[in-house]
Amino acid sequence: MLTSQRAYLYNLLFLLGVFVLSVSIGAIYIPPGTLLRLLLDQLPGLDIESNWPAAFASILFKIRLPHAAIITLTGAALAGSGAAYQGLFRNPLADPYLIGVASGAGLGAVLGMAISWPNDLLGLFRIPAMAFLGAILTVLLVYNLARVARSVPTTTLILAGVAVSSFATSMTSFLMLRSTEELRRALGWLLGGGAMSGWEPVWAMLPYILIGLTILVLSGHALNVLQFGEEQAQQLGLSMEITKLVLVLAASLSTAAAVAFTGIIGFVGLVVPHVIRIFWGPDYRHLIPLSILGGGSALLLADLLARVVLAPQVLPVGIVTALVGAPFFLWVLRQAKSVAFW
Repeated sequence: MLTSQRAYLYNLLFLLGVFVLSVSIGAIYIPPGTLLRLLLDQLPGLDIESNWPAAFASILFKIRLPHAAIITLTGAALAGSGAAYQGLFRNPLADPYLIGVASGAGLGAVLGMAISWPNDLLGLFRIPAMAFLGAILTVLLVYNLARVARSVPTTTLILAGVAVSSFATSMTSFLMLRSTEELRRALGWLLGGGAMSGWEPVWAMLPYILIGLTILVLSGHALNVLQFGEEQAQQLGLSMEITKLVLVLAASLSTAAAVAFTGIIGFVGLVVPHVIRIFWGPDYRHLIPLSILGGGSALLLADLLARVVLAPQVLPVGIVTALVGAPFFLWVLRQAKSVAFW
């Protein structure tokens, strides 16, 4: 118990530290002390001396805080869903995009861009709305295609996901070639550069991510039982088909909401659960919530690098996660050869 308490404490403190760095560092640096006074100044009854530039408040509350919140929620959704998928499929290579969430979201988003690029606020929400719809419809299609009688074998589910993902990716490429005017914007979105600004996207994605991740956290015991195999899990009283459906829908819901507002960001949902598993063990009752915290921290760090490496140019965060995540994942596997993941 003490070890798990330390794990949550360390991960929470690390997430808080990275969050502070994310909102402090940028084209205009806001010192942490000034950042604290700006936050305290929002509390009623406190009289804080305003000795900071007037632009600091607008930069913090209108740009950096909502952006950091979107990135944190996205990282949490991807890592939590990745951990759940790895447990569901009992496959260390499983990630949140395994059964078509990313390809479906990409097709929906690029289809929205191909129709016409929106210029007003309501129109801007059409892109994430179509991405979310594309992701959910793709997952539902894959799940129904994988159904055999009244069961959904995990192997068939993966194969159906690969086939549908390939088809959706081909359609996305076709639409991008036909819509040359929006090719750069579409490519940026597909590389994880689609994060929207302001608090509206945060409130729009928050309910879906909270619902999905809450279900996954509560499913920790079921995922532990699944590690013994489906037959053994059934003998222990676990309803396999209901469990699979609930896990797939919850993970897909939170992932689709994240992808819809930020674009496709790879490796977070694959690497973070492995790192958490190495340091804190394979118990899914703790692995999923710790992965949620770690995912938020990891994506905030990647986003910070994306903003400062080629400043003032901002890289799509998906490029950074791929460049850092791929070799880091290989290093983790090399260092953990003697560790039993499953």
